[in-house]
Amino acid sequence: MIKIVTDSTCDLPPEVFKQYDITVMPMRIHFGKETFLDGVTISKEEFYRRLRSAPQLPTTSQPSAGDFSQALKPLVEAGHEVVGIFISGELSGTCASAYAACELLPDASITVLDSRTTSAGLGWMVWEAARMAEAGADVAAVRARVEEMIDKMRVYFVVDTLEYLQKGGRIGGAKALLGTMLSIKPLLMIHGGRVEPLEQVRTRRKALARMIELMAQEMRGYSEVHAAILHARVEDEARAVAEQVRAAIPCTEFFICEIGPTLGTHAGPGVIGLAAYGN
Repeated sequence: MIKIVTDSTCDLPPEVFKQYDITVMPMRIHFGKETFLDGVTISKEEFYRRLRSAPQLPTTSQPSAGDFSQALKPLVEAGHEVVGIFISGELSGTCASAYAACELLPDASITVLDSRTTSAGLGWMVWEAARMAEAGADVAAVRARVEEMIDKMRVYFVVDTLEYLQKGGRIGGAKALLGTMLSIKPLLMIHGGRVEPLEQVRTRRKALARMIELMAQEMRGYSEVHAAILHARVEDEARAVAEQVRAAIPCTEFFICEIGPTLGTHAGPGVIGLAAYGN
């Protein structure tokens, strides 16, 4: 049987991870000399509480090849094939660590896929792969489907400030927006695996409305649309945006998720995003 592995930047309803027995590799969060495992030794609530009072921004690091080897070895020894789907290689070295772990387990059937995205965009790919695995699909079919979804996936988001992306080194092409008027709310996207500017809008409300409008245009013509709202510590606003999304885009499946410590480190509190793909 195929077992699906991902990392802790993958956002899905918690019950999905449990239902499909998905292995989640935790990222590391560093507050000064203290190190925590994302979702294991630090919760979202504790992370954002610490973030508010931290004298300097935390940093993150990916699981090591040894971490991967230790987690994958029992799966392999149980006779499973492994498909790992991870955060974009442009945003993290997680895929590189997974590839290195494959060399430590040379006789194992391990397929590593770079999602070219993260958060709920990655989540949709992991969920689809898990459903296919449960239905008895082989590795080639799962890989082909994920690669198809990589091309279709759209992730747009609005941040309160570019400070976190800049200091975390994940700002990508959005660097061109630094120094713009403080009244501008950048609408960003993940494109080619990197954070890129999409548009500049003058208010947060208008930026969120434009995000929905652009996604509705992208999803037009699909008979099935799978969408998700992602946010950091703005649940009420996220639910209001979700209502607008569902009014503008007929969704076959939909969920709301809060991003965890790793992505929260780089996007900062207040981010709201929309991830969607169509069939």
